[in-house]
Amino acid sequence: MTRTAIIAAMPGELKALVRGWKRERVDGVDLWKHRDDNLYVAACAGVGQASATRAFAAVERDAPIDLVFSYGWAGALRADLAAGTAWNTAGVIDARTGERFRCEAGAGEEWLVTNPAVADAAEKRRLAAAYRAGLVDMEAAAVARLAQMRGIPFYCIKGVSDGLGARLPDFNRFIGVDGQFELGRFVLFVAVRPKYWSELIRMGENSSKASEEMAKAFREFLEGRE
Repeated sequence: MTRTAIIAAMPGELKALVRGWKRERVDGVDLWKHRDDNLYVAACAGVGQASATRAFAAVERDAPIDLVFSYGWAGALRADLAAGTAWNTAGVIDARTGERFRCEAGAGEEWLVTNPAVADAAEKRRLAAAYRAGLVDMEAAAVARLAQMRGIPFYCIKGVSDGLGARLPDFNRFIGVDGQFELGRFVLFVAVRPKYWSELIRMGENSSKASEEMAKAFREFLEGRE
């Protein structure tokens, strides 16, 4: 039996994948489990590499992991990567260290860069030029590094929540030291700033679509390995 870990940042990223799975919360980490011929454990503990490390540890606590996915929303670094789409990436680059982690054979062609903070439009352009990557997130490099240390096959499926030109609020100011997004403070902030409303509505719609597309890509990928 293969024990597969799916590491995300927030429950919304996993929503389409874990419908009907058993859910529990352990030491601040949300966990979903599903068993057929194999065991699947999805986990999220918040935004950033430290949170991804906690989620990985929570899955690993019960038994060794045989296969791991970094999974969740990402920003597009190119205009042709449309919001609402999902991508099985070729590998991950850590913007802090320059390390590159290639996914196992059978993955896609787009590279993803893991950034220490949420990337705005200007930062997206810088990352695209510096790393020639198509996507940006805040967690995948931690998952890739842990997989490499353990000799575990690593894959990365990401859904585009915001396109290259999206004009959004600075999300970084609402991420706590524990990696949790402070939704209440954020809602109060945007409530009096209507210039963001239409873009945030669009982002919500695209994020929901991306969640569905990621789940579809995950299932199709597993079917292709059989």
